Amino acid sequence: MERIACSIGIFAHNEAGNILALLNALVAQKTSETEIAEIIVVSSASTDGTDDIVSAFAAEHPEVRLITQAKREGKSAAINLFLKEAKHAILIVISGDVIPAENTIEKLVEAFGDEQLGACGGRPVPVNQHDTFMGYAVHLLWRLHHRMALISPKLGEMIAFRKVMDSIPPDSAVDEASIEAIVRSVGLKLRYIPEAIIHNKGPETMSDFIKQRRRIQNGHLWLQKHQAYKVISQDKSTLLKIMLSELADAPGDSIKLISVMALEMYCRMLGSWDYHVRKKNPFTWEIVRSTKNLNEKMGK
Repeated sequence: MERIACSIGIFAHNEAGNILALLNALVAQKTSETEIAEIIVVSSASTDGTDDIVSAFAAEHPEVRLITQAKREGKSAAINLFLKEAKHAILIVISGDVIPAENTIEKLVEAFGDEQLGACGGRPVPVNQHDTFMGYAVHLLWRLHHRMALISPKLGEMIAFRKVMDSIPPDSAVDEASIEAIVRSVGLKLRYIPEAIIHNKGPETMSDFIKQRRRIQNGHLWLQKHQAYKVISQDKSTLLKIMLSELADAPGDSIKLISVMALEMYCRMLGSWDYHVRKKNPFTWEIVRSTKNLNEKMGK
């Protein structure tokens, strides 16, 4: 059987602390039905040595190449550069601050044996400590994301999709959701593949948590207006359903869960204020620094 070739795009701004671990994880992927034909790193105005690390790695791995942007124009604009350069019909986009498990690419790409599948995503699993309030908050939100995606696919952190577009809106702050919207608009399906693990790191400080969640809410409101697409996490009845499931599984955590949900609602209010009142669109967002030492947290 002919293997399914894919192009991988990595999007980085000052990711010197993680980019080598990510590249090593990609070239070491276990594949049988999949061929990682090319890995394109789009580095946006990096000043911390990211470009040098990628260039040195590319010298040893011909499937890897580097594209640099002199100015940060947002992740969606960087994805559009990748869409222009990628040579294959199945694409994967990955942020520079995550690390996939060793079989994640295979599990995502092999799903495209279904010709009706337009995009799929795996399960982000944070490496944050569990024994702090912020660690609990990060793990809770990704558990809720998992429960939600089992009901209706919601893709995040790393997404594989068919190249059914030449570009995505460059001013989208929620690039994965914008890709979801385009895929659905051409009549193709989404699929959540929970066995495809993506290691990530959530914010460790309250200010970083608020900054990140506020920006995401703003981006989802922009998406509703400009692409007429509403992600499942904006559906209140689904949110209530998954929170009740979480409470049933861990009733002893009810106070912490309610506290995190109150914090999330506060962040959503701020994001709504930014969008409706301040007319702000954070498609080139401020870096959330405490999410950037993933490699250290994994003990690499």
